[in-house]
Parts: sequence; structure tokens; C-alpha cells
Amino acid sequence: MDGDTITLTGLRVFGYHGVYDDERRDGQDFVIDLALTLDTRPAASSDDVSDTVHYGELAEEVAAIVAGDPVNLLETLAHRIARAVLGRPLVSAVRVTVHKPQAPIPLTFADVSVTITRVRPDEGGHAHESSTG
Repeated sequence: MDGDTITLTGLRVFGYHGVYDDERRDGQDFVIDLALTLDTRPAASSDDVSDTVHYGELAEEVAAIVAGDPVNLLETLAHRIARAVLGRPLVSAVRVTVHKPQAPIPLTFADVSVTITRVRPDEGGHAHESSTG
């Protein structure tokens, strides 16, 4: 991802995502990390928040997605978040990591996460995607 980066890490939101009934019933915390690629020079020049991505408003939008309609997979949740972030015209690419630190794994572990990268489609309509988990 070329360009400048705005990063938001550790956004903790309670949600009801998962494949198991108890996850959908009881819910759990999800932690979201975002890295947005954009050109920050217009904002630096104008010193006006309207020339960049307002990260407070972005955090609220992402939190509403995580707290909203449940999905089975972290991959689906990450995709929903990426789609919303790319809906902001200044953002050319986004990397989204969704952490599920209380995942139902019967072993000791620190975290489970899915990371995806999405790039705004080029003028030919081709999107570039990659993912890791």
C-alpha cells in the first residue's frame, strides 16, 4: 500500500459473531485494527479535518458494524469493515485486522485474528485483494 497511513489500533467492541449458539447468545469482545492508505498532503496544507479521514467518526462507524448484525466468520466481519472504510472517497486502501481474543478454543492462547487488505478498484474496475489469518 503506497501513500500515507492513518492507523487505529485496539478498538474494542462487544459483538455477537461466531458459528456457535453461545457466541451468538452471550457475545464477546472483538478488537479491530485499521490501517488506511490515503494522501494526507491536502489536510496537512489546509489543517482542516474535512480534508482527511476523521478517525473519531470512523471508529464510531466501525464499532456500529461490529456491534451490529452477527456473522459466522471473522473473514466476513473484516470484509464488511473494509467495504465501509473504502466507501470514504479519500481512502485508496485499507488493512483490517479483526481479533477474537476469547475465541472458543479449549487451549491456552493469546489471540486469534484475521487480517485482510483491500484496495480501491482501479479505473478498469479491478480490485486488488489479499488476506492472511
